[in-house]
Amino acid sequence: MLSFPGPDRSIRLPDFAAGRALSRRYRNRRIGEFLKELELTEGRFTGVPKILKSMLANGSPSPQFETDDDRIAYVIRLPVHPLAQVPEAMSGSLTDQVTDQVTAQVTDQVDADMVRLLRLAALGEQARSALQAALGLRHTPHFRQAYLLPALAAGYLEMTLPALPNSRLQRYRLTAKGRRWLQRHSVKSGA
Repeated sequence: MLSFPGPDRSIRLPDFAAGRALSRRYRNRRIGEFLKELELTEGRFTGVPKILKSMLANGSPSPQFETDDDRIAYVIRLPVHPLAQVPEAMSGSLTDQVTDQVTAQVTDQVDADMVRLLRLAALGEQARSALQAALGLRHTPHFRQAYLLPALAAGYLEMTLPALPNSRLQRYRLTAKGRRWLQRHSVKSGA
């Protein structure tokens, strides 16, 4: 299971994996309250304890929780029960098929988002707010974590004022590496 964004930085991963995480901050309290009113969610941090309790109750191995240092996303791996009956001929191929399909979907979405961001940066130096608005995104922390920081970390974008990362005059520009990546992926997608 893949989830965006990852757990808040105020939550320690061992606490998260143990099902006893309480965030001191909320990413978007209004959306959470709205979804609770619509009965589309039941509350804060009830899913992980349910997973842990269900896996324990049916004798399955414990789930594994992984995230990156920037907490952009997290993965929950739910191991198959040791006594599960999966035909031997299907066990490897079925798992590989599902994994390949999920990986392809996530990769395609990430590639499409990165192409959009880099195309905007290819037009010239851009402020964060201009890039974010052009992508139609309103939530600045999400834009930074899901788009801007990965592009900077990969070397596709660079800051015009690297010594002053929080300057109001900060702009972002496409690097040579970003230009090459964009050319390769634009050709793949037929754009």
